[in-house]
Amino acid sequence: MKLYRARIAPIAHAVIERLSVDGDIEVANTDKEEAASDLVAIMEMYLRRDNDLREAVREAMERKNIPFDQYGKVKGEICEQWGHPTGDEVDRYLARQFIENFMISNFVGEVFTEDRELFKKIIEVIKGFDVDERALRSEAEDRIKNIKEGSVERQDALNRAMREVRKKHGLS
Repeated sequence: MKLYRARIAPIAHAVIERLSVDGDIEVANTDKEEAASDLVAIMEMYLRRDNDLREAVREAMERKNIPFDQYGKVKGEICEQWGHPTGDEVDRYLARQFIENFMISNFVGEVFTEDRELFKKIIEVIKGFDVDERALRSEAEDRIKNIKEGSVERQDALNRAMREVRKKHGLS
């Protein structure tokens, strides 16, 4: 799962709303915004750390003169060193962080449901906001069919097209 900044607030509000309505957590109506803000902060922290990770990968690759086609391998190694979740681990990581937050939050009055049940519901909500990255890439590639594959121009055009597609879908 890729977490988009534009989806952070809607995810936070949806999690609080779902768990409140289902009776899993008790949050006063006046505290719902603050409870959601706590979840927003968790997701923003994840994105900051993810950004720091990407920068660390680039620096390591430059320092060691590693070719770009090894980016995924280097990123995986650094993720493991840092204990930073990626891919399918992101939603599970966020769900665990949310549950921990509920236990200490001043804005969540009570937690009535066991962690594993909260975890399942939070995962459902988060997955509801998941984006099909392949579909986005396919849409972007359709926009640049006329540019020769393997060229620098194509990569630049693909990056621009991806930004446009993400913007079109409200992801940036």
